[in-house]
Amino acid sequence: MNSIPTITLNNGVVMPQIGYGVFQVPNDETEAAVTAALAAGYRSIDTAAIYGNEEGVGRALAASGLAREELFITSKVWIADLGYEATLAAYEESLAKLGLDYLDLYLIHWPAPAKELYLDSWKALEELLSAGRVRAIGVSNFLPEHLEKIIALGGTVPAVNQVEIHPALQQRAIASFDAANGIATEAWSPLAQGAVLSDPAVLAIAETHGRTPAQVILRWHLQQGRVIIPKSVTPARIAENLDIVGFQLSDADLTAIDALERDGRTGPNPAEFNG
Repeated sequence: MNSIPTITLNNGVVMPQIGYGVFQVPNDETEAAVTAALAAGYRSIDTAAIYGNEEGVGRALAASGLAREELFITSKVWIADLGYEATLAAYEESLAKLGLDYLDLYLIHWPAPAKELYLDSWKALEELLSAGRVRAIGVSNFLPEHLEKIIALGGTVPAVNQVEIHPALQQRAIASFDAANGIATEAWSPLAQGAVLSDPAVLAIAETHGRTPAQVILRWHLQQGRVIIPKSVTPARIAENLDIVGFQLSDADLTAIDALERDGRTGPNPAEFNG
């Protein structure tokens, strides 16, 4: 397995560019799945309070024998826990379930704009960061209009914005805003839950490179500079999704995948979703 590429966040923290996501993995299956991911070579694990599987992640981490500094662990505060005090309490609960002393990255899961509480939560995240309880802080599913309000506070600029991105929904305006403000863009659902894997253009590129369609799409993400967190519970596919650094897509390949944009959102719209 080739070494995992990394990116350097805006506060100097180094983050693996490929991580393992555990969205929709039941807690009683999570330990085995994360154990398989760690065995395959993943060192970045992405979970969230609402996933209900932080304990399973924690068991796998504890059993792995890996040094804490080798790992990069992300979790997220859910909408129900937005607000300054509630976010601080939610952080402590997540940390206890994971069995850790700190997180590498803590995110606000959704802006939930109707609640108007994410700015209070951001102040809580800044406190955790200044206290050394988390190495980097960021957001998930934030639109430029939400990010602008955080930046206007004059404090910490989010290190990461984790949003739904895949060939059918490329979120170019968000990615451009992130890049202009030094925010790393991280893609959840990077394979569109499989919706783009049978596209003729993807199949043709995969055949040219002797790779799977999933590997081609994940490679497309990497070459555009995004962090990705593909999810699978099948050990062979977990390993396959990590084995994407040994080939290079051509400019023509990238252009062909870029052409697959069709506003194909699979999750909620952040402008409207309030939990």
